[in-house]
Amino acid sequence: MLKEAVSAAECVALQLSKDTDRYAELGRKLRSTNFNTALTIARGSSDHASNYVAYLIMARLGRVVASLPMSLLTLYKSPIITRDTLTIAISQSGQSPDVVEPTRYFRDGGATTIALVNDIDSPLAHAAEWAMPLHAGKEQSVAATKSFITSLVAGARLVSQWQNDPELAEGLAALPEALAAAAQADWSAAIDVLAPARNIMVVGRGISFPIALESALKFKETSALQAEAFSGAEIKHGPMALIDEGYPLLIFATRGPAQAGLVQLATEMRGRGARVLLAAPADIAERDLTLPVAATPDLDPIVAIQSFYVMAAHLSKARGMDPDRPRHLSKVTKTN
Repeated sequence: MLKEAVSAAECVALQLSKDTDRYAELGRKLRSTNFNTALTIARGSSDHASNYVAYLIMARLGRVVASLPMSLLTLYKSPIITRDTLTIAISQSGQSPDVVEPTRYFRDGGATTIALVNDIDSPLAHAAEWAMPLHAGKEQSVAATKSFITSLVAGARLVSQWQNDPELAEGLAALPEALAAAAQADWSAAIDVLAPARNIMVVGRGISFPIALESALKFKETSALQAEAFSGAEIKHGPMALIDEGYPLLIFATRGPAQAGLVQLATEMRGRGARVLLAAPADIAERDLTLPVAATPDLDPIVAIQSFYVMAAHLSKARGMDPDRPRHLSKVTKTN
């Protein structure tokens, strides 16, 4: 897991050097097509990547994006209307039937179907009209790291070309260097707090919420740590009742409109006795963990999760576990 996480910068550099014309063609296609519905199709870490892509599309292009409950098609056989629909499926393996079958269903119905997939010869890649390879290479660790990061990058490339935004494209070009620096960030303070912990809340908001979701999953997968992700706007609506003296919280306060509220939340939670780990950029004095930044705030979550992954691999070992062999899990999960 650690080796693959650290290799993400090289994988992203490779991806950015490939498929340039294909992404430009896809961008032209998206700009020239009207969509009444936009859907993401994914599970697990890929679904968290989908949340990030959906956020970018809604924030930058004003299109509402929803996550498809795949069982509507695979189990309930619901007659979903496919006309004027865009679907974006994300998968490392491209093998799971509940990702492949809906993609094929929408394509057969005339929808525009995109797959961001690591295995370009997989059933998902063949099912979609537009198969865009992640170029993460073979991923041995059960816990996805480099494939998650390359999924975020592929989604941001898609949005950059759709929006035809040179600034976002320039920010993407600078990502390999930012990721390499992020892999060297010192998050040892988190290990000191979390090695003996039994549970944790992971908090984000807006563009940082998808990485809160991903971090909570990795805590469960690799450290058997009961972790739940919440939006900073939701934590006071009930989850706060769980917080007592010493309860750990990891808060991702990336740059943007939500940052000030998350920093304030960290202060409030400290006042209630929580053991807060505030991950924020270097200009936030209250931070406990330094978040690296990208060339533009919308790409900050990509470098933030890089720092987290390195810490998570070390945390797993500190808790006496093997991050490469999570119990009860396998690399490819096939659900219907």
